Amino acid sequence: MKAVRRVDQFYLLKQLPKATALLCKKGILVDASSSWLDIFGLPPQNSDHQTKVFPLYGDIPDLKKKLKENKSFSLRHKISNHNSTGHFKSYFAPWFDEKENVIGTIIQTDDITAEVEKEYQAEWLQNILDTKVEVSKTGWWEFETATQKLTWCKETKRIHQVPDCFEPTTAEAIEFFKPGYSRNKVSMLFHKAIENQQSYDDNLMIITFNGEERWVRITGKPYVENGNTVKVFGTIRDIHDEVMAENKVKEHQQLLSTLVDSLPLNVYVKDLESRKVLINKGESHYINKSKEEIIGKNDFDIYNEDTAKISREEDIQVMKHLTPIIGKETAITHNGKTTHFLTSKIPYFDLDGKVCGLIGMSLDISSIKKKERELRDLIKITSMQNQKLIGFAHIVSHNLRSHSANFSMLLEFLKSENDPTERERITKMLSQASDNLLETLENLNQVVDVNTNTSVTKKPLFLKQNIVKVLQNFSAFLNKHNSQIINHVAEDIKVECVPAYLDSIILNLISNAVKYRSPNRKPLIIINAVKSKEGVLLSISDNGLGIDLEKYGDKIFGMYKTFHNKEDSKGFGLYLVKNQIEAMGGSITVQSDVDRGTTFNVYFNEES
Repeated sequence: MKAVRRVDQFYLLKQLPKATALLCKKGILVDASSSWLDIFGLPPQNSDHQTKVFPLYGDIPDLKKKLKENKSFSLRHKISNHNSTGHFKSYFAPWFDEKENVIGTIIQTDDITAEVEKEYQAEWLQNILDTKVEVSKTGWWEFETATQKLTWCKETKRIHQVPDCFEPTTAEAIEFFKPGYSRNKVSMLFHKAIENQQSYDDNLMIITFNGEERWVRITGKPYVENGNTVKVFGTIRDIHDEVMAENKVKEHQQLLSTLVDSLPLNVYVKDLESRKVLINKGESHYINKSKEEIIGKNDFDIYNEDTAKISREEDIQVMKHLTPIIGKETAITHNGKTTHFLTSKIPYFDLDGKVCGLIGMSLDISSIKKKERELRDLIKITSMQNQKLIGFAHIVSHNLRSHSANFSMLLEFLKSENDPTERERITKMLSQASDNLLETLENLNQVVDVNTNTSVTKKPLFLKQNIVKVLQNFSAFLNKHNSQIINHVAEDIKVECVPAYLDSIILNLISNAVKYRSPNRKPLIIINAVKSKEGVLLSISDNGLGIDLEKYGDKIFGMYKTFHNKEDSKGFGLYLVKNQIEAMGGSITVQSDVDRGTTFNVYFNEES
């Protein structure tokens, strides 16, 4: 009966769908199901063949020891058959007889190859993910609202520089953010994510467990069920190096911008259409508009058409023909003012080496051009003065020689004359000759002063006030000759003049008008002044004798040139007037008709 039961038992064992085997206490296979034998590649068992099981699990240490403990356990192992390897899980349990005595071991084995491969694939994918996370310096975190549990991944912990075993609370996580703006901001964002289901993405600063300040980019996205936030999932990425690099770039850009703005140049960058895409403060100041108002505009939007056309032609030459313009003198008219520039334009290339515009620089040389004009004028004046001084030398030689000869003759007469009366007369003549010599020397001193003073200092003077002052100083002379003065000069007209020169000019011109009056009518002098962009024109007209300009026109301003038989005429006043006016950068002209009168036009140049 027992034999029948044994046969039936093993028969049923062989038919089991689950791979099952029976071992005796010595580890020898008693019997096994077909599926179990197939797993290990074993033939059907019989009484003549005994299979020891331990070699089948050769890669599992301490298997004998575990079996002797008569306890249930499981293990995973690999089996290689026919150039293929399978993964299995075997369950070991004590085998009892009817009296509950352990007589061996029951083994059940499952093929878990597919599961292991999935595990390997999942592990491989996880490794890839971990690598990407590590490379991108991006970690994730998860917060469950029901349990209030916050989970950090390994990378998130690395970013915070905490141990892998660290499990933070939400309060501890928020405490990592730098006090102030960052901490307040993350608290607000996290609260809104839970309460208002609002996602967020922001750059904030944390202080790591080691005390380092680092910039991170944080995101958070709520998951909502039935209108309630059940979970918030987010990421944290270490962007400290990026922020620092970006700040370095910004610092360099700021430094470059400061340097460019500080240059005493107008600097600009144009695109292919000559639109300005970048300018410095110098260019903005010159155009008298903000940078925002100028960016995107071309020269036709800023300057007059003629100036803009010239500039555009230069731009095309630089950008299309790659021909730089270096140090070209350019005159630009803007808002009615012409400014002289020294302009340079060079092609501007992108990272691919293609022309994408040009870089322009302009140096305002208006003051230099003015100094050049002043230098040329000074050279011209100096040349004229040299010529005048040459003429002056001849005059001095002639005049002083005449006085010397006169003195010598009078002294000889005085020596040879014994008559007291005649000697007294000769002495008077010597005294008169002395006075004449002193007058001549004084006149010559004035000529020297005008001809040698190249750095006269001009001041703004009210013209009418100075005319009135001069008229008051020799009012007796004017009254003596019953002279009528009509002064039409406006009160507000100013001239840039040397005060002494202006007084001398007015005095000489008015006194000449009275001195050379017509015997047939009382003297009438009319004074007018007109102001223009170029300066001020002063006109002094009289009704006197007039001057024959056809006969004396080229000599009228010469030294010691007289045109009427007047005893007191010295021929010096007009010479002095002309030189004083020219010394101040002005000029004088004359219009005259014989026996009808004369008009002197004095032009005061307003450039200082």
